[in-house]
Amino acid sequence: MKVEPTILSTKKLSYSQKELLLNSGIGFVEYDAIEIEFLNVTIDQLIQNAIFTSKNAVKVMLNSGVAIQRCFCVGDNTKKLLQQGGIEVIETAHNAKDLAEIIVKNYQQEKFHFFCGNLRRDELPSILSQNKISLEEIVVYKTLKKSTKIDRVFDGILFFSPSGVESYTSTNEIKESMVFCIGSTTASDAKAHTDNIIIANKPTVENVIVQAVKYFDKRI
Repeated sequence: MKVEPTILSTKKLSYSQKELLLNSGIGFVEYDAIEIEFLNVTIDQLIQNAIFTSKNAVKVMLNSGVAIQRCFCVGDNTKKLLQQGGIEVIETAHNAKDLAEIIVKNYQQEKFHFFCGNLRRDELPSILSQNKISLEEIVVYKTLKKSTKIDRVFDGILFFSPSGVESYTSTNEIKESMVFCIGSTTASDAKAHTDNIIIANKPTVENVIVQAVKYFDKRI
């Protein structure tokens, strides 16, 4: 008798995302390892060049009504959300480091506003600073870690951000679970706790799930 694998998602999934797992015979448990608190933003000036590395920052800015001329962003879903809001996206990259390198190469003389969370990573600001590119950071949301003790070992764990990894591992061990990460930055944090890591081909929730389905399909 075969035993169906069970995975833990550190982010609550949408109905369609859950179906990807259920249709493949994978059981799952879900919870939010982090909470997002949106901040009030008031900016009177036109923002010529905005940088976004997360959809959360985009949501805040779209609701704020701040005028933005063009954007530079990380991830296809972030790009899609900006375009739905009627904002032109000039450059897109899979991670913040790659986006920073594109800006250094092609937009050396421009000035930028970086809309981010309170736990934003250092790569992009550091690279732009080293290359003397003007950057103003504006924190528009807070990431709050939820320390939840989970007394169970799962076949797999889905991680969608470095903060999610930090939140989960603050009260739990990964042990022998296979870890599926949304990108290399998240995987870098997970690397401190395990070598059993698979990184999604694209930085989307759906692709993280697809990687888990592929992995366990071979093992069932």
